[in-house]
Amino acid sequence: MPRIALVTYDPRPEPSKDADLPVLVAALREAGADAQAVFWDDGEVDWAGYDLAVIRSTWDYSWRAAEFVAWAERCGKATRLANPAEVVRWNTDKRYLGELAEAGVPVVPTRYLAPGGPADLPDDHEYVVKPTSGAGARYAARYTPGQRESAVRQLERMHAEGLTAMVQPYMRGIDAAGERALQFFGGRLLHASRKRAVLAPGTAFDAAKVAHPGLEPWTPTPAEQAVAERALAAVPDAPELLYARVDLVDGEDGQPRVMELELVEPNLFLFLHPGSLRPVVEAVLAAAGR
Repeated sequence: MPRIALVTYDPRPEPSKDADLPVLVAALREAGADAQAVFWDDGEVDWAGYDLAVIRSTWDYSWRAAEFVAWAERCGKATRLANPAEVVRWNTDKRYLGELAEAGVPVVPTRYLAPGGPADLPDDHEYVVKPTSGAGARYAARYTPGQRESAVRQLERMHAEGLTAMVQPYMRGIDAAGERALQFFGGRLLHASRKRAVLAPGTAFDAAKVAHPGLEPWTPTPAEQAVAERALAAVPDAPELLYARVDLVDGEDGQPRVMELELVEPNLFLFLHPGSLRPVVEAVLAAAGR
């Protein structure tokens, strides 16, 4: 009976936002595994007592990125960690988009503004500012020409907290075609979903946002799947990935571009794709048995 830790965050005093977690725990137990949901920052956990630790919904990590990466490295030395610690280290900093671009992967054009640097912001087109370490649209906002003063205030707040900012043109294709999320598990395309734009004009960067508005099942096009697979192939050193999610939007040319490559704790959206539960369980059990 393999012992499997499904690694999550401590939501207390609020209930967990991971609707898939209890379903996945129950399905793994039914399949014969000793599966448990475990908080990543619980100092009492003996990670060496598990055959496999699967990072599932550590959705508070972006507030504590350095601490989280250090935990992943310790956990990865104690047991098999999926995805591996080196992937976690690389993927928790969205400057990886620059590496994907250098590898020829079509990505959303991105510039980076680190603390101490100039506030090099555009004022001739609509754009987005967000941190290189973030999740759920935290500290993300959309600006139009003439709103530079507000964007500078956001930069100052982020830089005061030691965060590097990303500046990207607002991809207008998302208003028509949405953002598509292609989910891979066990090395194969599992399913895909589509959601509407998250960032509405005028919404403050520190306001709470709906992370997945209008979420619905999606059948990816061949072009979308090809771009997603190119992105995964460009991950340094070709690590073994148990799971991956590739978020795509359309560029000005109407072709898909990578918005984000989520290799740490992607929402699986199993509640939207119940038929995907079985292959996820099979892939997790196979990984635990290696």
